[in-house]
Amino acid sequence: MVGAKLLQTLCRIKSVPQIPFMTDASTFDSSKHSVLIIDDEPDLCELIEFHLQKDGFRTATLSNPLEAIGTARDFCPDLIILDVMMPELDGLRLCSMLKVDSKLKDVPILFLTAKCEPDERVKGFERGADDYLTKPFDNRELVARTKAILARTIKRKLAISGKLEAGPIILDPESHEVMVSGKLVDLTHTEFRLLHLMMERIGRVQSRENLLVNVWNYDTDIETRTVDNHVGRLRGKLGEVGDLIKTVRGVGYKLVLD
Repeated sequence: MVGAKLLQTLCRIKSVPQIPFMTDASTFDSSKHSVLIIDDEPDLCELIEFHLQKDGFRTATLSNPLEAIGTARDFCPDLIILDVMMPELDGLRLCSMLKVDSKLKDVPILFLTAKCEPDERVKGFERGADDYLTKPFDNRELVARTKAILARTIKRKLAISGKLEAGPIILDPESHEVMVSGKLVDLTHTEFRLLHLMMERIGRVQSRENLLVNVWNYDTDIETRTVDNHVGRLRGKLGEVGDLIKTVRGVGYKLVLD
């Protein structure tokens, strides 16, 4: 059980500067991600684990930082929450070790620290930390920051790979695959091109004529209702997120993120 005194201390809401969390985090699926918590206080590890698991994350905890590299390599976390002040091996040194490990160097790190001085934060960022959270912290902020870091990481990886993202939809032009909430969606070549075009131009209205030019290469034998039929089938295959494709009466369609 988490010590009552520690629980009361950590659950106090601390006044902190507002951080602009990514809006994507509001639709983030925690169940698809794992977090490794490293802190020499077992009660704190247990408390953090409780709140992350409550939100759906898969977790592992570790109180001995000397075992961190081996445990992290076995667990393969998507994020590491790391305490700065630990005996034997402090968080700053451990962060440096993680960042030179071929398997772990790209795993984002959220530092926990009792020190709030700017110099301390700078040291952490210089070692490769992605964010800082000062003790005592609000558990809701911990979960929110965890989601925001992972959302940014996913976006960065997508940008590098050339993949497109629109909410839960991920489109890979190279493999010609579309995923919705992690599940593969079987699209025809034309449906794929139609979705690809709208994802490249999120929020912009695409007239039926423009879609005919860019998707069908404007075959004069094709009527505009063909566009409507294909959009209808595409919506159906996308399931609930098919509603992201909005009809603009008398003009065409646009993909929007609610």
